[in-house]
Amino acid sequence: MQFVNFLAGTTCFCLLLISLHLFFAKNGSRTQNILLSILLFARFGQVLNSLFITTGRTEPLSIFFQFFTPFYFAAPACFYLYITGFVYEKTALSKRDWFHFIPSLLAIIHIIPWPGSEALNWELIVKELHADGYLSLEAKSGLFPSYIHSLFRPLLTMTYLGLTWFTVVKSKILKKNIIDHTTQHWAIFLLKIATFFQLLGLLPVILRNISLPIENSIFVVINCAALLLILLYALHKPSLFYGFLLVAIDWSKNEWKEKLATDHKPTPNDFDLLEIMKIPKQLSATSKKINLSEEQIALYINLIKKEMEDECLYLNQDLQIIDVATRINIPVHQCSFVINNHIGKNFRDWINSYRIAYFLKQYPILADKITIEAIAQEAGFKNQATFYNAFKKEKGVMPTAYFSQELNS
Repeated sequence: MQFVNFLAGTTCFCLLLISLHLFFAKNGSRTQNILLSILLFARFGQVLNSLFITTGRTEPLSIFFQFFTPFYFAAPACFYLYITGFVYEKTALSKRDWFHFIPSLLAIIHIIPWPGSEALNWELIVKELHADGYLSLEAKSGLFPSYIHSLFRPLLTMTYLGLTWFTVVKSKILKKNIIDHTTQHWAIFLLKIATFFQLLGLLPVILRNISLPIENSIFVVINCAALLLILLYALHKPSLFYGFLLVAIDWSKNEWKEKLATDHKPTPNDFDLLEIMKIPKQLSATSKKINLSEEQIALYINLIKKEMEDECLYLNQDLQIIDVATRINIPVHQCSFVINNHIGKNFRDWINSYRIAYFLKQYPILADKITIEAIAQEAGFKNQATFYNAFKKEKGVMPTAYFSQELNS
């Protein structure tokens, strides 16, 4: 039992810490951070209440079970809005999105101790919850009948999980890089994790139906161990852990990160920035010794160029070197080394050369319809200043002078 308490306590601490950090984080998308924060906070409540149920403690459960109930009913909607926010690149909730939280509002009404309502039998509630969790709850836990937990809650969860899978499959991000690769990887990863935990939640009922009962404490251990393993996995994926769980950096602003990842000779200031931002130093291209054979270098050059040209990655304004390295499954520092030393340009200049070539190809076609800046934006440039600086660096003159020369030649 002490091991169960320790494991559950550790899991609760991690979930609470990350959810609070996300809620108050200033970097990244504020809306997305809050949605994920509520989702993790609800999971924290589930683990905490499971611990109270396992130990048979009715007094704290009578408080925390009611307190977390609205979060349980908000979590499926938060999950759906969080994933679809990545799919459709939404940064805020629309008025229509707020209707998803009606079940959570009903849950708040459910737990309010209305005048004249009968007292709740928490000893019976704990006993039933200990049997099969909320799926076995028949005792009344508030204003509405017991099936608000035993039927409506699992139905709500599975419905939103199905809707999320339907949206993801329909958007075709499983096959295409519609959103940037890091974000796509995180969205799919989280969707798979949610599916795993929902199926795991049905495991005790299935086992009992086939006469293989499982102790609630064992179920708590399985849940907590799985959560901690997932957290450790994310910890070893800096783009996931620091970009979406801790939000230590804003992944929508890539200029400084590209500099750290592509400069061949980092300065002391670069490493100071790494320390300040709490980003692992392996993101720096030269923080590791490079040992590559000529065959490996030739292979990497072909893979990098093929991926960039076949998939037109340079058209993605938020493209980072970590995205290219991940797509061809090589370390970031090796990818940067090959680009710097064997392609002959740093990452930013290299992708900008593709963008300039694309711009020059599109300009004769679109010049009469849209502005130069609009064509540059289509080519992957984020703003006017970046485009003009890149163009002058690539061609030696500004666009107007370049086209004048072309006309006179």
